[in-house]
Amino acid sequence: MPAQNNRQFILAQRPTGAIDDNTFSLAENPVGEPADGQILVENLYLSLDPAMRGWLNDAKSYIPPVQIGETMRALGVGKVIASRHSGFAVGDHVSGLTGIQDYYLGDAKGFHKIDPQQAPLPRYLSALGMTGMTAYFALLDVGEPKAGETVVISGAAGAVGSVAGQIAKIKGCRVVGIAGGQDKCRYLVEELGFDGAIDYKNEDVHAGLKRECPKGVDVYFDNVGGDILDAVLNRINLKARIVICGAISQYNNKQAVKGPANYLSLLVNRARMEGMVVFDYASRFPEALRDIAGWLASGQLKSKEDIVEGLETFPQTIQKLFTGENFGKLVLKVRG
Repeated sequence: MPAQNNRQFILAQRPTGAIDDNTFSLAENPVGEPADGQILVENLYLSLDPAMRGWLNDAKSYIPPVQIGETMRALGVGKVIASRHSGFAVGDHVSGLTGIQDYYLGDAKGFHKIDPQQAPLPRYLSALGMTGMTAYFALLDVGEPKAGETVVISGAAGAVGSVAGQIAKIKGCRVVGIAGGQDKCRYLVEELGFDGAIDYKNEDVHAGLKRECPKGVDVYFDNVGGDILDAVLNRINLKARIVICGAISQYNNKQAVKGPANYLSLLVNRARMEGMVVFDYASRFPEALRDIAGWLASGQLKSKEDIVEGLETFPQTIQKLFTGENFGKLVLKVRG
């Protein structure tokens, strides 16, 4: 392999509130050669996810925080360009935790091969990746929807929400999405087949829920937390299930996270609220992948990727997740 330099976004300091220009620094170092058991991957696409903001906090969580001076953690897809691992050959396309950088050099644990002939590479970071796995298990295992029930999805035009809503439709549910802006709401109904949509930026969410969920809410798939969670709790039915998948409205808080003010609705309705972390279901990923791939092939499920070019744009591009500018799964194109 010819000598190459590797651009890497390094965590320079932990943000207070939103990520800013001082959060990351851009380093450039020579690319090394793999040692025994290692692979060298040329990154092609990187996944940008709301969870990345949580990884920057020095606090106990389901995964250790990124340390000061470390390359920013991220899922990616790329091509193996050097290998000293028996399970991977030069030319293989792979997916794994590659980091925000041009090249990944290291252990192959957690990497798996993907086939660019079966689907576009960015799709392995969306419906065929952790996004799809999250939507599948959070909805079906935690939410337990039944045909005929009403399912409400917040962040419904985002990566996870859009897939979860479509799976709920496949399972015979009435599905209502909460999203920001007329274009996103129109997309949910006209393109993805949602039964209704609520534009939280331009209408009162309480009124929207009353209109779209006249029989109440049986399953709430929460990606945003905050005031919208409170609003939905006012409409839940007996034995409702609330899936806590994310809380993007709270990730940049400088004060304490805002919890639900009306949590007693859970008591009154004998409802259940449960958090979900996708890594708990790793042993069952093949099951989800098989179902999702089938739904994609049959046209029952659609996947939308919002692709931004240029590794150097990372600090600005990740902000789209928190301003609502992204439309679909946010992916950073490094090359290819």
